[in-house]
Amino acid sequence: MSGHGQAVAALGAKTQTEADEATLIRAAQAGDQYAFEKLVQAYDQSVLRLALNLLRSPEDASDVYQEAFLRVYKNFGTFRFDCSFHTWLYRIVTNLCLDHLRKRKIRREDSTVLDTSEGPVDRMEILPEPRAEGDPQRHLLCLELSARILAALESITPRERLVFEMRHYQGMRLRAIGEALGTTEEAAKNCLFRATQKMRAALGDFV
Repeated sequence: MSGHGQAVAALGAKTQTEADEATLIRAAQAGDQYAFEKLVQAYDQSVLRLALNLLRSPEDASDVYQEAFLRVYKNFGTFRFDCSFHTWLYRIVTNLCLDHLRKRKIRREDSTVLDTSEGPVDRMEILPEPRAEGDPQRHLLCLELSARILAALESITPRERLVFEMRHYQGMRLRAIGEALGTTEEAAKNCLFRATQKMRAALGDFV
């Protein structure tokens, strides 16, 4: 098959996938429980991964995961196909993550300790060490930098932190970040710029 033929086939497959998803969404909106479960299965891992990467807490990520799909179920009637289902769902997830970050900032409980199935684990102990060939001084600098980054993330607003982490930890494009937050690509870009400037100021001589 020629390159053009492959492109046409790929486009056709994508169009068919979108059509299939639209059919599932309409069925779920009409009360079809099986259709809703299929949608959850299609997006559950990406939702959990996004929440975990943004919140850095398995417990909080699990809460957001459950609340996100509960909100989807309750508000399916408000989805009008004016954006993709993916964007609509991610907007719900990021708003919930933003709420968690705001509450966490108020409580000042954003420690480096994660709750895992095997008990509490300090992120500082599990961060990958750069290949320093066992250089203890470099290892200490790495740990100090990691701690400074976590402290710097606490110095910016929850929205700035969300944008910063979505861009640098999730690798999302600014346009996708803007869509997920219900704003524009330019607004997301400006928010990222402010976050980056504050992070640089907080990190001082490390950057």
